[in-house]
Amino acid sequence: EAVRWYKLAAAQENSKAQYNLALMYHEGLGVLQDYAEAFRWYKLSAKQGNSAAQQNLAVMYRRGDGVSQDYAEAVRWYKLSAKQGNSDAQQGLAFMYHEGLGVLQDYAEAVRWYKLSAKQGNSDAQYNLALIYGNGKGVLQDYLQAHMWMNLAAVSGDKDAQKARDLFAERMTTQQIAEAQEMAKKCLASQFKDCD
Repeated sequence: EAVRWYKLAAAQENSKAQYNLALMYHEGLGVLQDYAEAFRWYKLSAKQGNSAAQQNLAVMYRRGDGVSQDYAEAVRWYKLSAKQGNSDAQQGLAFMYHEGLGVLQDYAEAVRWYKLSAKQGNSDAQYNLALIYGNGKGVLQDYLQAHMWMNLAAVSGDKDAQKARDLFAERMTTQQIAEAQEMAKKCLASQFKDCD
């Protein structure tokens, strides 16, 4: 029944209805899963500026779901969504820069987008940012920052973050670990505003 109402509203160019209809086709909720149909509705919604639709469209282009894989198009849609503050799109865009998919590899740009996403509580971005600090790609290697962001990723629900944080801790002194823990508490208490 919901599909029928969404189709009626989507046909009237209602961006939210188009997005919801796309999501139903994407996930197979109340309809047969159909990536091509999901792609069609996401694109209509995305062209109207729907950030969530832009983000999901980018993912479809990146994976090649319902459309030919096209990293450059994925980057284009990630950027549109990321500039609206969508943390998943910021994380996705950071990944594209980090891996050099559809853009020239640019660790500094990856760090910029990971940070924007991480400061919204995105555990994937926090985890990836921690790895970047731990490996020193695009930034100076900094185990304090790596430990802090991995600690925050663990708190945000990333199951692998605790083990990764402990691996960083093996390279740190007890005093450095305590400092990184205090940095994480300060960052969390400020709702990710005081994390640098």
